[in-house]
Amino acid sequence: MPLPMRLSFAAAVIASFAAPVWADDVTDTIQSALEAYNEGDIAYATEELNFALQLLKEMRAADLRSFLPEPLDGWTREIDADAAAAVGMMGGMGAVAAYVSEDDNFTITIVMDSPMVTGMAPLLSNPAIAASSGARMVRVGREKFVSLDGDLNGLIGNRILVQADGDDTDAIVAHLETMDFRALSQFGL
Repeated sequence: MPLPMRLSFAAAVIASFAAPVWADDVTDTIQSALEAYNEGDIAYATEELNFALQLLKEMRAADLRSFLPEPLDGWTREIDADAAAAVGMMGGMGAVAAYVSEDDNFTITIVMDSPMVTGMAPLLSNPAIAASSGARMVRVGREKFVSLDGDLNGLIGNRILVQADGDDTDAIVAHLETMDFRALSQFGL
């Protein structure tokens, strides 16, 4: 199928899933792409489809934030949208939150669909490699995390990186234990 027909088909399929009653930025952008395509403006149609994909990615990233643990007693949580956007600029999507108590603080970051996750996978999934780098394995529920220099890193479902950075490992582990790693491993599949 020639490229213009594939673009037209892709736009038509995407548009067919959009509920016509509920117009939003995504459906408006897809409609704009389809109109540009029909007018022969392939460059603008491509730009609009890429923008629609970015909007959809942002929606998925917002859903990813729901996996960040709620703060335990004595702690507060602040979602860091700017840090999550920075993760997105590196080719993936992420969710970041800072946890603060009267005496301490730490950060939890969730990263998926990123080349960084692929690069860290051997270290996180192989205890021998982790040990050779001076790290130790820490069990959080059914998941294994690598602990190195106060950081905890776990590979969930072989594709989602969960990082925690802070001094109070016990508080970090207590928060991580409240996460639904099984649901997280299925996110986006």
